[in-house]
Order: sequence, then structure tokens, then C-alpha cells
Amino acid sequence: MSTLKRLLGKFGAALFAAAMLAPGPMASGLEAAPPLPGREREILPGGCIIVPPKDGRPGGECPLEHTDVKAEVSGFIARVTLTQRFGNPFTEPIEAVYTFPMSDRAAVDTMLMKVGNRVIRGNIKEREEAQRIYQQARDAGKTASLLDQERPNIFTQSVANILPGNTIEITISYVEYLKYEDGEYEFSFPMVVGPRYVPGNVTAPNTDPRKAGPNATDQVPDAGRINPPITPEGTRAGHDISLSVKVDAGLPLQDIQSVLHEVDVQSNGNIAEVSLKNRSEIPNRDFVLKYKVAGQDIGDAVLSHAGAKGGFFTLVLQPPARVTPQQATPKEMIFVIDCSGSMSGFPIEKAKKTMKLCIEGMNPNDTFNLVTFAGGLGYCFDKVVPNTPANQTKALEYLANLEGGGGTEMMPAINAALGGPHDPERLRVVCMMTDGYIGNDMEILDAIQKNAKDTRVFSFGIGNGVNRFLIDGMAREGRGEAEVVSLESDGDAAAKRFHERIQSPVLTDISVDFGGLNVSEVFPDPAAIPDLFSAKPLVLTGRYSGSGNGAITVRGETAGGPFERTIDVNLPATEPDHDVLAPLWARKRIDWLMEQDWLGIQRGNANKDVKGDITKLGLEFGLVTQFTSFVAVEEKVVTEGGKPKTVEVPVEMPDGVSYEGIFGKEREQLAALGYAGVAFNGVASTAPAAPAPILRQRLESASRAMKAADAISGEARPAEAAAAPTPVMTEEAKAAASPKLDSKLVGLAGKLVNGNYSQGNVKVLNGVIKVNVYLSDMSDAAIKAVKDAGGKVVAERRSGKMLLVSIRVQDLAKLAEVEAVVRIEPSGS
Repeated sequence: MSTLKRLLGKFGAALFAAAMLAPGPMASGLEAAPPLPGREREILPGGCIIVPPKDGRPGGECPLEHTDVKAEVSGFIARVTLTQRFGNPFTEPIEAVYTFPMSDRAAVDTMLMKVGNRVIRGNIKEREEAQRIYQQARDAGKTASLLDQERPNIFTQSVANILPGNTIEITISYVEYLKYEDGEYEFSFPMVVGPRYVPGNVTAPNTDPRKAGPNATDQVPDAGRINPPITPEGTRAGHDISLSVKVDAGLPLQDIQSVLHEVDVQSNGNIAEVSLKNRSEIPNRDFVLKYKVAGQDIGDAVLSHAGAKGGFFTLVLQPPARVTPQQATPKEMIFVIDCSGSMSGFPIEKAKKTMKLCIEGMNPNDTFNLVTFAGGLGYCFDKVVPNTPANQTKALEYLANLEGGGGTEMMPAINAALGGPHDPERLRVVCMMTDGYIGNDMEILDAIQKNAKDTRVFSFGIGNGVNRFLIDGMAREGRGEAEVVSLESDGDAAAKRFHERIQSPVLTDISVDFGGLNVSEVFPDPAAIPDLFSAKPLVLTGRYSGSGNGAITVRGETAGGPFERTIDVNLPATEPDHDVLAPLWARKRIDWLMEQDWLGIQRGNANKDVKGDITKLGLEFGLVTQFTSFVAVEEKVVTEGGKPKTVEVPVEMPDGVSYEGIFGKEREQLAALGYAGVAFNGVASTAPAAPAPILRQRLESASRAMKAADAISGEARPAEAAAAPTPVMTEEAKAAASPKLDSKLVGLAGKLVNGNYSQGNVKVLNGVIKVNVYLSDMSDAAIKAVKDAGGKVVAERRSGKMLLVSIRVQDLAKLAEVEAVVRIEPSGS
């Protein structure tokens, strides 16, 4: 039996924790074994970590041990501090490299490195200079850390020369505005970087020894820096997270809810403290906290700060009440749905349900088409068609049959949605649903910015850990509105909000008159303020010089007629409070500058002036940007001679996302080994790509691990036993023994024709069906019991205690007998 085949066998499932392509993931529930006498832990090429088995149970370790997040919310501003604890349980110094997400709205203004009792404050430098300082310190044997921004929501933390047995803590802090809509505040913290599809032609192999991601392409030259290794299927990344949020609202808090996590809440009137119930949570989905305060609306407000860097202000204007027009304006609706592999399973089903409601909610005078994309484009109709019952039925049938699979070639879908002849009598509205897992996200934003014209783009992020930078950016560049629909969210409510927004915007044609106040560099640009489609405040942030009293007047149009509101303003010459307004303004200006050259920044060839202005802002305000980084160096030399071994920290697969959907069936073995690079760069080809050198190294590492395990155990690994035939039960007996089965699944075996059957959301192919399995708990024992019953876990949805399982029809009754199984329903996939 070949090494690879053995790794995929029974013993290999356990060995994944120690000798996979991702560096050092630990299988859930396994403890890393200490070195046996005469044997040391081995750091293998590409960052693999081997721990000799203990009692026949191999394990793995990750240099990132834990992340602790603390957020303090005051009004509509949050200060977030995260502390990453890195350790080294090995026998030689290491360099840890961790790719992780933060809010795309974050103004990251602090990095501290704690080595023992010493705390070193990070200095902000131009990116190239910071990397040079870090590399020199690393090579000189000094402890150093580096924080780079890869995208506004993707960052890389590097920590060099962590000595064996030592711990280093990195503290990062940022400020951001909260979201507010329809009387509800939202604080969100992303926890995982989803796997990014990399389009384009390979221009250079990934030679960065610190990053084992996919090759650079002409569209995504930094592909290797935005695709951290994913822990192999059936394993955990070995690091966890704790989180707490303190909310001081100034008014009594109401309706506090966490969307995707179980939390403990301690509330005392205006103040509440919310923390994860599980103090060692798996970081595989966003944390989303929503709450309301007494009183329906927030009031108009102007905050100011004046200090050494000048004067800064933020204007918060409560919008007018929504007025529903008497007659709906006819629209040309283009519905676009992502059917790529990352959407396979739970996400595509949520998208289909939400899209169905959006289609059904059209007005009679609308026209529409339905466009799908993955590796290519699909159309329901050759051109836009009237919204007739027959056309709508055809579209819904087309939608129902969609499944996730293949690459994520989004650009052709953007061109199709925005291009072609437009109906001059109708406003074109694009409704786009995707998880946003692409590497060329800035190129997409550039295309929308340049081609949207009068079209309005409404983006829906589908999933529990979507690319919010892209989702929000598409709506901003398309002058529409964004919505994130989690796998636990109410699709009905999302569809209702969508139609409410496009049929009756809250405020359009907005203008702002500052009445002679000496203000400048206001964002968004007062001459191009986007329409307000939702009941959320208009927030303007800018600079001012000197001092002055005056009035700011906001004008616009509602369905009920003209709107005007005037706010009295006092901008003081000196104001030490609200100092966070300075970095928040700088972050807004940086965002605006990036919008001026999305494509150049994406391709690594930014406009000189844009890059210069962003760099200047980053240095002046001490912010991490695309062109400025934090670096910290402990001057003491701790590693004499030689360079530390690099270990890239693996990340979890996002909650609800399918390994099979990402890596493809034909690459099941490589996907199981956790190598994302081959799968991503080869996704457009039907022929398997030859293993890259680093893959061969890792396969050799796995082989050595297997031999080491055999030597330690002192016995040969038995050959895999042939699968025993599953007893066939009558349908009556099966129904009686399977009260947990949905009625559509009872008697299914008798309906198969040549092993196939399709009716509604029940689809059987070659005797195999995909089902949603609801569990009483998501313990390792429960998941193992599902697998032992014949089920193959395609995707996990921990937020909903649910598995997407592929299983033979005749094994459904056995699956229903699993104690932890609560309910089994057709998945529709």
C-alpha cells in the first residue's frame, strides 16, 4: 500500500494531526505527546511538525496557542484589543507566521511585543523598511515581530526567534465605527480567513519560504500571502480564542443577542458585558453582537477633537422616516448567484432560499434575468424577460437545481451584470450573492466602480465568515447596500429588507452645506454622498482648522418630498477628548485613496501619488496600511548562529464550508492532506497538476512520520479490511426504526431507479444522498458516531449544531440510531 493511501486509511486519519501539509494541526481531543526517550520533535519542510505517538495516538502542535479579544464600546465607536500568545514546545528556535482577519474598517494603531517581563512597542515604518528591519533582526538571532496588511481585512503577524519553551505575546489594538440600522447596533469581529480562489495565469512560483500558499498570478501577485494553510479535514488548527465585549451605551440596553455564538451576558442598565460561553472557542466563524437601546433612534450629534495634528470632527445625522411611494418604479433586475466550490453545501442552499424570496418579491412591471457563475457563466434566459408567472417559475426551477462546485471566476459575472443593453425606462438593480472568497477582490471593486454608471449593486454575503471587505465594497462602489446573511439568519427578513430598500430609499440626492465653517477633506465626499437605502445614520468625518460656530444643513429627497435638517455646530480650537477621531479620519481618507487606484494596488503597481499619500498618512497617524507596517525588535540576541525554522500557523475551514467543495473530488487526497496551493491554482484544469516541490517535501514528511510511527509501535500496520455488506432492511422496518428521519427520506430505497432519484430537495445519485444532520452537541464523539454509521461529513456548521453528510440511502436508518442525532433532513444539494 502506498504511503499516501495509508495516510488516508484508518490510521492516517489520526496521523493527520501530526504530519499533514498544514503546519502542526492538532486533531480535536488529542494531546500532543512529549518526546519519547531518545526522540525529539521534528520540524519538517514547509512547517510540518511531527510529534512521536503516545500510546499509539499521534498529535501535533501549533505555535499560536491562544487569541484573546477584548472590545470596549462607547456610543458608536469600539476599541478592540487582541492578544496573540505564541509558544515554542520544540527543541530549536522557530519563526511563527500567522495570517488572520480583522475588521476592514479598523484603524490599527498599536502593536506591542511582550518577551518575558519586557514590553517592546512596535514602530510604524514603510512596509519595505519594516520588513528589512525584521529580517535583519531575525537573521541576527534577535526576537522580533512584524505586522503587515495584505488586504484591509487580512493581516500577517510574524514572530521570529521564539526560543524552546518560551512564550511571546503580541498585542494589537484598533478603533472602528459600529454599524447601526433600524434602531439596532452591530459589533462584529472576524475570526477566520476563508480560502481565496486565485484567478489568472501563473507568473511566478511561490518561493517565499514563510508562505506555503498558491503561486502568484497576473491577477493576484500576492496570492501566497492571503491564503494561509487550512487544517486538514477531520483535524483542528490547535489554537483557540476567547472574546469579551463591554458595551456602555449611555442608555438602557435591550435585546442583546449573539448571532453565531453562545454567550454569557451580564447587564446592568446602560452597561453590559458579553463573553463567549466557551472560553476556548474554535475560531471558524465571525462573532456578531447585536443590541438596541431604549428609545427608537439615536440623536443627531457632532463630536470634535483638536490637538497636535489639528482639528477633527464626526457628524452623525439620524435619517428621516422611510416613506413608501404610492407607485413602485419599474426596474431591470439582474440576479447573480455564486455557485463555486466554496459555496457548496450549506452556503448554496442558504443563497438559493434567499434568492428565491428576492425573485418572488419583484413587482409586476419589473424585468429580470438570473445569472450564475463558478468556473464559467450560466444564464437562465438569453436576455432580460418580463416578470410573468411562467418566467418566474422557470427561473425558480433553474435556481432549485443549482449546486456548488468549481472556481470563482467573478469578473465575467460582474461584466455580465453591469454590461449589455440597459432598458432606458427602468433602473437596473444587481442583486449579487457570494461568500467573496476570491483573491482579486480589489480588481472586482475597480470594475464595479468604472462600469456601474446608473446601476445599483446590492451585495449579499452568504455564510458565517464571509469576505466583508468585498461584500461591503461592492455595494459601496455600486451605490447600493450590503447585507450579510449568516447560515443561521432569516433569509425571509433579508429578502424583505432588499425589496424595501430598492422600492423606497430613505433619502436620495443628498447634499451637505457647511455654512462657511472652515472644514476640509470630508468623507464621504459631500459632492457624491450615496443614497441612503436603509434607516441608518449619515456619518461624515473630516478635518477643520481654527475654531468656529455655525450650522450644517443636510438636504435630500424622500418619497414624500424634499428633506432638510440644520444642526448647530461648535468646533473648538482645543478639545483633548475624542482623540480616536484622528485615526478614524485617517482610516477614512486611506480608504478613499485606495478607491482611486484599486487595480494598481491589486496588481502590486500602485499609482506613485496614491502610494505616497497612503504611506504619509500611515506614518503620521501610526496606522497599519497596505504600505506601512509595525515592527518591534528586542535588541538582545537570543539565537546564536543559524536561522529559526519557519512554522506557518494553519487556520480552520470556515464554519459551514465544504472541504470537498473547495478542493474538488478529483483532489480529495491532496485536500485531505491540507495543501491549498495545488487545488487553487489547478482549479480551472480538469487534469490534476503535478505536485509542487513543497508538496513533494510534505509527502516525504508524511512518509517519514508513518515510518517513525511504525518503528515506535514495533508492529506493521494491518491492511484495510474489506467493507462488510450493510444489512438491507425493509422500508417498513426502516421507517419504524428511524423516527428522526424526515418523511421525505422514508421509503426512499424503493423509489430508486438505477440508484438514482430526484424529487424536490431529495436528490440521490448512485445510491448516495446528502442530508442535513442536526446534533444535540458537536462533540468529537458525536461526529465520530455519524462517520461510523456510514456518513461522510462534507461540511460542519457549529453555529447551528449541524452537519452536511453524504451517505448511502440504505445507511440512513443506521445514522438515525446515533444517540446524538436529533433530526435528519434532505439537504437539497
